[in-house]
Amino acid sequence: MHIVLAANPEADQPWVTDAAADLVRQTGATVAVVAVDELETEHLAPMPRSVYTERAERAAEAAIRRLADAGIEASRAVLPGRPVDQIIRYAEEQSADLIVVGSSARPLVAQRLLGSVPLSLIEKAGRPVLVVTHPASG
Repeated sequence: MHIVLAANPEADQPWVTDAAADLVRQTGATVAVVAVDELETEHLAPMPRSVYTERAERAAEAAIRRLADAGIEASRAVLPGRPVDQIIRYAEEQSADLIVVGSSARPLVAQRLLGSVPLSLIEKAGRPVLVVTHPASG
């Protein structure tokens, strides 16, 4: 089994990485971490792409460190562009059996206007998607 863990540059979600680590321990799976800079069109962005890329790098690195602390080795990738498209493409390239993603960090209004990455992945990924909610979310 091979898992792709989608690290969120917009929110620190260590419980998502912990859930992926639990799956790896239970199944013997391998894991690859992907973070996407979420910048679709650079010339319309309020900040340079490097700012978005650095956020994605930090998210991927945080997940890699947390997995390493749990004794799990993982590969990583940081990609430019739209999260849903890039996560799906990366999962296909990795021949992933499962995509693990955290629940949306966007406020409800923003989810309605901009969409929800986890829901879009469920609709479009063509493979199982595990959406991990915050442990305090009932």
